[in-house]
Parts: sequence; C-alpha cells; structure tokens
Amino acid sequence: MSHCIYAARRILTMNPSQPEATHVAVRDGKILGVGSLETLADLGDYELDERFADKVILPGFVEGHSHALEGVLWEYAYAGYFPRTDPTGETWPGLTDIDALQRHLAAQTVSLPAGEPLIAWGFDPIYFPIRRLTRDELDGVDRERPIVVLHANLHMMTVNSAMLARADLETQADIEGVMTFEDGRPNGELREMAAMFAIFDTLGIDLFDRGSESATLERYARIAQRHGVTTLTDLYNPLSDAGVASMRDTCNRDDVPMRLVPAMSALTYTPEEGIERVLDAAGQASDKLHFGLVKLMTDGSIQGYTARLNWPGYHDGAPNGMWNAEPERLTEIVQRYHQAGLQLHIHTNGDEAVDLMLDAIESALELWPRPDHRHTLQHCQIINQAQMKRAARLGVCLNMFANHIYYWGDIHRQRTLGYERSQRLEPLASADRLGIPIAAHCDAPVTPLAPLFTAWCAVARRTASGEVLGPMESLSVERALKLITLDAAYTLRLDGHLGSLEVGKFADMAILDEDPREVAVDQLPKIGVAATMVGGRLFAND
Repeated sequence: MSHCIYAARRILTMNPSQPEATHVAVRDGKILGVGSLETLADLGDYELDERFADKVILPGFVEGHSHALEGVLWEYAYAGYFPRTDPTGETWPGLTDIDALQRHLAAQTVSLPAGEPLIAWGFDPIYFPIRRLTRDELDGVDRERPIVVLHANLHMMTVNSAMLARADLETQADIEGVMTFEDGRPNGELREMAAMFAIFDTLGIDLFDRGSESATLERYARIAQRHGVTTLTDLYNPLSDAGVASMRDTCNRDDVPMRLVPAMSALTYTPEEGIERVLDAAGQASDKLHFGLVKLMTDGSIQGYTARLNWPGYHDGAPNGMWNAEPERLTEIVQRYHQAGLQLHIHTNGDEAVDLMLDAIESALELWPRPDHRHTLQHCQIINQAQMKRAARLGVCLNMFANHIYYWGDIHRQRTLGYERSQRLEPLASADRLGIPIAAHCDAPVTPLAPLFTAWCAVARRTASGEVLGPMESLSVERALKLITLDAAYTLRLDGHLGSLEVGKFADMAILDEDPREVAVDQLPKIGVAATMVGGRLFAND
C-alpha cells in the first residue's frame, strides 16, 4: 500500500527516543514512520513530497486551555487595551483611555438598528485606575440602547442604565457581584457568573453555547490554523444537545482543520445531570471530537480583583475576591465527578482557591483512590512551593497561563501582588523541577491564540513594559515547546494519540518557516506558520 513521505529541513518530534528526523511517512491519517529517507525505505512504495524541504516540522500545537468564544466574540466590537488582529487579518487598535472607548462604541452604534443592544468585549479596567468605567460613561454613548462591555478576563462586564433596567437589576443591588456607587445605586459593573448571567438571560444570549455553532467552530479552527494549532479545547461548554450535535457534525468534516476537546461547565448542572450529560456526549466522540472533561470555575481573576488570595491579600489593600459557588459546594462537585471517574479541569487563579481545590482533591482521593486521574488546575497564577509539592504528591497536573506575565505582569508587580509574589507568577520551572505534569496556555479569547507567543512568555518572562519577572522560573525553548505539544496533550488524556510525531499517532503537524531553537528569543513568536496538517490532510496558510 502506497504512502506519502514528507521531507523537511528538520523535524522536531517531541519523542524522547528520536528527538529529530528529516522525513515523516504518513498513511491513512497516521504516522507510519519517522526518520531519514533511508530508514523509511523498507515501508513500501511511497510518494515523496518535498514542498516543505526547507521548513521545520513539529507536532501540531495543542492548546490545552482556550474557549470557542474566540470564534464568537469577533462578531462583536473589540474594545481592548492592546491592539489585536481579527480572523480576517485586520488589526484593531488598542483603546488606551475612556474617551477613546466611548468614541469607538459610538461609532459601532451607527450600523445598528434602533434599540438593538451593543455588545463589545476585551475592555480591561485594570489599565484605567484613575477613571473607572461605569454606567454613566456608557450612558454618554447611548442612554436608550442597551450596552454591554465584556471585560478581558471574561469574569466581569459593565452595562449602561438601559441594560440594568431591562435586566431588572436597578433594585437588586444586594445580589452578589452587582457593584454600586456610594449611594447604593448599581454603578453598572457586574462581577462573576451569577450577576453576568442575569444580563445574558435577559438578552437571550448564551455566548458559551454559541461556541458550539458551526460558523463559530469554523472561525475558531481557521484562527488556530494560522498559528499552527491542530488540537483546541473549549473549556467552558454547556454540552447542550444541540451543541453536541453541532460539534459532531462540524468537527468531523474533513475541511475543518482541528480536533476539539470541549469541557462541560460543571456549575451549569447538578452533579447528577452533569455526569449523565458528559457520559452521553462521550458516545458521540470521534477522532476529531473528544469528550470527558469537566470544567469547574472556583474564583475569578487577579487583575479583576475577584480572585481569592491568601493572606495578606491584594497588595494595594483591595478586598478579597469572590467564589463562583460556596466552597462547600465546590468541594462536593469535585468529589462527585471524581467518584464518577471523570477528569476535572479546575479554574484556580488565586492561591486560596488552589488550597481549597487541593483539599477537595485530596479528600476525594482518600474516599475513592484513583491512579492517573490527571485532574488539572488551570491558571494557578501564584501557586507557591508548598502547594506545588502537595500537587505533586496528589498527582495533579498544572496548566499555567504563561501569557499572563506579558499582559498583566506589570499590574501585578505594582498593584495587585507586589514584588515577591510577582516573581512566582506562573512558576513553571519550579513545577517542572518537582516532576509535576505541566502545560502552558493562552486562555483565548482572554489573550490571543498563538502558542509560539505562549512559549516565548515561558522563556522570556517579560512584561509589556520589558521587565523580567521571576527569572528563576524561566524555561529553555526546547522545554517550552513541549508545553504546547506533548505536555498539553497529556493534560487532555490524548498523549497516546497526539502531541509527538511517532508511529501510530495522528498525522498532526505544524510546518514552520524556522527552527524555534535557532532564532533569537524575541523572534520566537514571530516565526511564520506555513501550514498545518490534521490527520494527514494539509491546510496551507496564505
């Protein structure tokens, strides 16, 4: 039976038994062999493809924590502090003051029918310490039209008076997460899921369920393709019946260049309902669609002041953050899903949230011992040495938000965490020294989907201002590349199928213009991606 052999300047396999090669053989969507052309000669008749002979091939990048919202939100106006490129290649400028935000939002209303809500996203209030965005500023844009501005961390939003009135929140300022002026009136800022969902419910929009729509998934996959990503997660999906059907129909198409791993949002259902929903979805899995993960949201975000921090709390004296559910309920959820044999991916930004979840996992393991559970703490921004040693003992994986160092490192150094704790932001090297399974992620759409940038953050540890935070936590380029390939696959229980280039695994590849190990460190995120391959099918980038 004939197969195809692809030649490259170099192949970085992520296979410790054979780290490098020059040729890879592909048949029936899988890797048939890796080595030199001479060593592959005994595999039978082949067709030699040399179009990538001057390129460098890696396993397709694996994004272990992102959201299909990346494919949804570009239907709305971007309003972030940093410039950002949309799926069409257009770069949207950053909005660096409230006046610029108001002008931008006003310009978006021109094309909207009267009364239709204006939704924008990406706003980051941490960069506006002098002037807080409130309902008053949004009323200055349009007092009659409902306006919703999602914050970059996706844990907060600001709405105008028309939206507060429509959602009946004017008289419900005692609801947790509805922030107020000094006189007790809601100021338009809503924090965490309970308050935010009141807005979504009023508008009849479920942004997370929209992540399962075909058009959204196609857009998500094309964004990923541009950056060499072949396996994506959607780490907060309600797994509605219609959503599962749409994911199945879309992902299984040959022209959609991704594998998808959705994680069910645990707080959407009772544990009994959620367990049944995940197990039912698993019956519709395929090579390109994998179920079995459960996402649990504990606290919020540090830069949004909603993360739960241990003593002494926030460096600038701000009140401690919020739980998305009572700690007792969060603990029970961990135990129930663990008992059911499912894998939990748990949002833990603050170190108090890390403590709570390590307690919950330890108690679950005492009651129902499970080797190789691979429960994964996500973000774990300032996890400390004692917590990491405990995680190692419990067999917990850590997937760290390396991009956070660049986008919010300066803020944490100056305002939220101070000097000492900012040195242990995303302590990847310490976790690696302890033998903990680790990965790194972008949390798109919170930050852009770009794994080579994520790898650069893990290596350079440089903030937007150029300061290096925690140089002792820096990784080598070689180690960082493993974080976005085989290590990320491990946290998804897919390392037996992808993440490295070796016999029997899916033929998923990222074809790069340069060898990441040979360019200057600051050129790492700028390396061009010529194409990706998913299951032996090539997708060229323009």
